[in-house]
Amino acid sequence: MIKTRFTEMFGVKHPIAQGGMQWVGKAELVSAVANAGGLGFITALTQPTPEDLTREIKRTRDLTDQPFGVNLTILPAVKPPPYAEYRAAIIESGIKAVETAGYKPEEHIAEFQKHGIKVIHKCTAVRHAVSAQRMGADAISIDGFECAGHPGEDDIPGLILIPAAAEKITIPMIASGGFGDGRGLAAALALGAEGINMGTRFLATKEAPIHQKIKEQIVANDERATDLIFRTMRNTSRVSRNDVSQEVVRLEKEGAKFEDVRHLVVGARGKVVYESGDPNYGIWSAGLIQGLIHDIPTCDELITRIVADAENIIQQRLANFIVK
Repeated sequence: MIKTRFTEMFGVKHPIAQGGMQWVGKAELVSAVANAGGLGFITALTQPTPEDLTREIKRTRDLTDQPFGVNLTILPAVKPPPYAEYRAAIIESGIKAVETAGYKPEEHIAEFQKHGIKVIHKCTAVRHAVSAQRMGADAISIDGFECAGHPGEDDIPGLILIPAAAEKITIPMIASGGFGDGRGLAAALALGAEGINMGTRFLATKEAPIHQKIKEQIVANDERATDLIFRTMRNTSRVSRNDVSQEVVRLEKEGAKFEDVRHLVVGARGKVVYESGDPNYGIWSAGLIQGLIHDIPTCDELITRIVADAENIIQQRLANFIVK
């Protein structure tokens, strides 16, 4: 068993988290991760209303008696979601772990901590991690350039980002972006992290609430099968390469603004991808780890395998390189 400050702080068996994923972080997946000894997160804004979030938390509790949390991503918007109401639903439901991400989380971190809730803040840069630590986050998830979704604008891969952050962060830190097997877990621990956070790898599990054809597409894809969109808009997002992402990239090269591609990237189309199994219907997130995903196991099989392989690497393979 691998024991770290992360496992102790959040009361989980293994140093593996399933981060919040839009349309995917639901009870089926979160409870399966929890039952396997990891820390799963319901995605708050996948639920249409705070009341729906309360119901999803209850549904998850009906499926597991193990710890799990809720992701609350804060993004600037002309008409933002009722964040305070979602936050209240999390607090009133008795959740003890929250993953925050995005824009200015100070008020959320402070309010959660008033109610004894531990907060992991997801960051894409060392300076952001230092800022989150200063504002009182209990733990950091440091997200490298390899990740799905928003990798930030610095383009720093995990091999540099994780140890650079570890030099300045004193609270527990887990590594995100490009993780999906025991080699990655062992590497993250060696680089200064105390666990890993996985998104794309959990998409390709039996319990993930998405269409089987999308899971099979992830297995079929290699590490080159992603596109970076919104680069010209300074809001970079890594998505699975398909007909729509290629069209967005082409339009951006021609000088397109967001209004010109809005109809292609609207989130509702991504939801249909997961529901219908058509990988070319809309934009959907996936990371470079696709190149290392070769099967569709249960969450229990996946987490057990990752931990066993990491232990073997640490205890056997690496030890064999030491000559006394």
